Amino acid sequence: MTAGFSIAKLDRIAPFMAAHYVEPGFIPGAMTLVWRRGAVAHFSMTGSIDLARGTAMREDAIFRIYSMTKPITSVALLMLVEEGKVALDDPVTRFIPGFADLGVYVDGGEGAFGTSQPSQPMRVMDLMRHTSGLTYGFMNRTPVDAVYRKLAISDPGTQGGLPAMIAALEKLPLEFSPGAAWNYSVSTDVIGYLVEIISGQRFADFVRSRILTPLGMVDTDFFVPEDKRHRFAACYAVRDGRMELYDDSQKTMFGSPPRLESGGGGLVGTAQDYLRFCRMLLGKGELEGTRLLGPKTVALMTMNHLPDGKFITQMMPSGGAFSETNYRGVGFGLGVSVTQDVAATGIPGSVGEFAWGGMASTAFFVDPKEDMAVVFMTQSLDTQDRRVRLRRDLRTLVYSAMTESFA
Repeated sequence: MTAGFSIAKLDRIAPFMAAHYVEPGFIPGAMTLVWRRGAVAHFSMTGSIDLARGTAMREDAIFRIYSMTKPITSVALLMLVEEGKVALDDPVTRFIPGFADLGVYVDGGEGAFGTSQPSQPMRVMDLMRHTSGLTYGFMNRTPVDAVYRKLAISDPGTQGGLPAMIAALEKLPLEFSPGAAWNYSVSTDVIGYLVEIISGQRFADFVRSRILTPLGMVDTDFFVPEDKRHRFAACYAVRDGRMELYDDSQKTMFGSPPRLESGGGGLVGTAQDYLRFCRMLLGKGELEGTRLLGPKTVALMTMNHLPDGKFITQMMPSGGAFSETNYRGVGFGLGVSVTQDVAATGIPGSVGEFAWGGMASTAFFVDPKEDMAVVFMTQSLDTQDRRVRLRRDLRTLVYSAMTESFA
């Protein structure tokens, strides 16, 4: 036994991932890191990072972490909150005056939207917890998200970067009045813009100088330099039951700095780097003598901030909403999901466990009660349902390997 685990049971993770996800062609490969009680309790990998080139999974592989960028961006803003430069209850119009005229969608379509007055202003808190009224183009749910798709809102190639994205959003209606519903959205990209204008630094420079470099996240950035390209994983998409190349590792859109540095999904990095970020949060804002946030700020970040303590399922708009997590029994904090009712999730875990994932099926979860952090990396834009099942299986395998529990 190590760190309160059965090693034999932890050793089932890689064979399980190989048999149930790699060999059937749902993901190209997998890497799992489990940290508990001050040490790595488990590391395993299986499969490939590049099927066409026959490159096996490697320990220093670099992955697109997509929406696992969001917690990092949230920490960036919380650092500014601690400096007194912004508050969670500030109206967003304090920093983006053009948002003052945003109406709430009632009817119509592009160029002829009917809107109503929001019942309350959008606050910084709404951006952090995805109750802003903004959306994502890939929702395919409303005439509003259709215009997001047409305008490629938050696309890394946006000429003019974050300011251009904000200018486009100023002309589009909200899907609901801020605070009235939970909808996964470009809110965290807007947070990245806030970090930029409040700090006076380009968003990527702030993230590098204030978070990545201090934490020693040496392989995490908004692009992959040429000398690291051989370690970059190819990304795949499963279509009609077949895994097809989505982004070539050597001819990638991540090969040069983007015009728009996306706080919602722009980073690439290694599993080891992301574990350092998780360990900082597990350490209540500190890692190896480097403190980014105070313990109370981390506690605030990782509690449920949905109105009246509701779950995501209780606040999703009509027609459902996309997420990187299982909805049941789960609330949302400041950039992370937060487990509120373990029985409702149907998965072993702890109240207060916080987590998130990325579009390419990457995931992490941190369980403070069990002094544990888990990072999972792969590169497959599979269906949301399969991503949720994969993360369910990961949690089940990790928690079932425990022989000692603090909770």
